[in-house]
Amino acid sequence: MPRNEKKGILQRNHRMMIETHGEKGEEETMEKPFSSKDRRRYPRFFVDLPLEYRDRDDSCLRGAMVVNVGEGGFLIESPRDILVGTELNMTVLYPKGFELANFEVTAKIVWKEPYWREDLKKDRSSKGYQYGLEFIQVLDEDRWKLSFLLSERVASEEISPSLCSQYY
Repeated sequence: MPRNEKKGILQRNHRMMIETHGEKGEEETMEKPFSSKDRRRYPRFFVDLPLEYRDRDDSCLRGAMVVNVGEGGFLIESPRDILVGTELNMTVLYPKGFELANFEVTAKIVWKEPYWREDLKKDRSSKGYQYGLEFIQVLDEDRWKLSFLLSERVASEEISPSLCSQYY
């Protein structure tokens, strides 16, 4: 490989590293790391589940939606601006037969990204945030419920393959 081509590749890699980790190597607090696809340990499943959450330092109960779920964490959407690093106590509601069931987890926000939701006319109607959450505490009973929920998603995909499961 010619020397100029190697130099160009190194400069691009250095720029990507600075964009991702900053000048001194600290992690970016607003954007997802560019290598998040490479770091996934569990498959993710698209869902549309309501959740209630509280900041660990706040007694106010708030709502959000789980957009996708895996055994290691969630992607949620919320209109509220929450700091990266905040720990949340969450209760997720999901259908189980003809009833609503729930499980509880404590998770930490590891990244956030602003988003706009469109209305039926394709106009931007409301601003919110997407948050990547990593589980930091899940009781055994609640982990079993989460595993059950995910196994139902896998079983439904075996019957009718879809775009529901993603490794990203």
